[in-house]
Amino acid sequence: MHSILKWVVRLVVALMLASLVMGYWKREELFRLIAVNSLFLPDQIIENFSHMDRAFLNAPIPRGDGPASPLPEGPKASLPDGFEQFTRDRNVTSVVVLKDGAIVYERYLQGTQPDDLRVSWSMAKSYLSALIGVVLAEGSINSLDDRVIDYVPALRDGAYHKATIRNVLNMATGVTFDEDYLDQKSDINRMGRILALGGEMDAFAAGLTDTFAVPGTDWKYVSIDTHVLGMVIRAATGRSIIDLMGDRIITPLGVERTPYYLTDGTGVAFVLGGLNSTTRDYARFGQMYLQQGLWNGKQIVPRDWVLASTTPSAPTDADQMGYGYQWWMPRDARPREYMGRGIYGQYLYINEEAGVVIALTAADLQFRDKTVQRQNVAMFRDIADSLQGGADGER
Repeated sequence: MHSILKWVVRLVVALMLASLVMGYWKREELFRLIAVNSLFLPDQIIENFSHMDRAFLNAPIPRGDGPASPLPEGPKASLPDGFEQFTRDRNVTSVVVLKDGAIVYERYLQGTQPDDLRVSWSMAKSYLSALIGVVLAEGSINSLDDRVIDYVPALRDGAYHKATIRNVLNMATGVTFDEDYLDQKSDINRMGRILALGGEMDAFAAGLTDTFAVPGTDWKYVSIDTHVLGMVIRAATGRSIIDLMGDRIITPLGVERTPYYLTDGTGVAFVLGGLNSTTRDYARFGQMYLQQGLWNGKQIVPRDWVLASTTPSAPTDADQMGYGYQWWMPRDARPREYMGRGIYGQYLYINEEAGVVIALTAADLQFRDKTVQRQNVAMFRDIADSLQGGADGER
């Protein structure tokens, strides 16, 4: 009896030690899972969006050793009537307005600061579009009409087996993917938990098998499409997105602060929404696009790619916004007017004819409301219309 008792005590102690070891080993994963489940709570969302590195694995994007490229100060602008109310209604956290390449309005609200590295959410998709344009021009990708499985055989048995790179750029893959952020069981939220727990995004993409349409026929916003583009770029070049983005886009831009990507457990960048940068640096990227890829005398992104990617080409319905290669266009778009945008009200609005770039971050809980989206575009246009004159901003 005594020996049995000793054995039981030893077993209990061993189990307790194992639990402590397991708890220590898993504590970071548990912390990240808790963090992702509280990410959008109204009393935490603003702080969270400026400090995503506290909740997720992440990696810096190299910016090089050079100085920040200048963003000159222009004449200070008075924004249209209603803008103050707009910032309150939309829970705006920062805004930078450029006119002809110069800052004419800059403001940080609700405790945010100029140096905050604010999460881009899906504005990151437009950055990846720029990178794929560079890679295509360099010849690493032969044609947008190549199938993605020609580059990523791991996708051969899944939902992407018939999709071309162009289909994926247009989000016309026909892949079934539930993007309901309010449904904890949706694909987008399952993906978020995989990211938080250090899982593999590549395996998640390869595991999707259902389709609802033949590729190229129907448009549906599918965020995982952008991850597949990242898989294609990595396979075609043999380099990580983080290194390529730093080398081809971030370093030539001369950003002020080193940006970072959220990553999965294998160090793969969360390219569909995990870029974090300052609002000024988002504006720099927008100004480079306004100048059709030209920055400080260097063609960073090929001009023909800028034009093609920001022109409606996806098979959207008449009542939907236009979509190009990971860029948005308003339904009634003015000439050369387009946007990068992300959930909860992140916007990079570009109006080439007006010479205006607006980088805006927010924590807008009504971001999915179609009326709100139209009001946002209307405000951006009012700002562009209110800014008259100015010098040539080409760099």
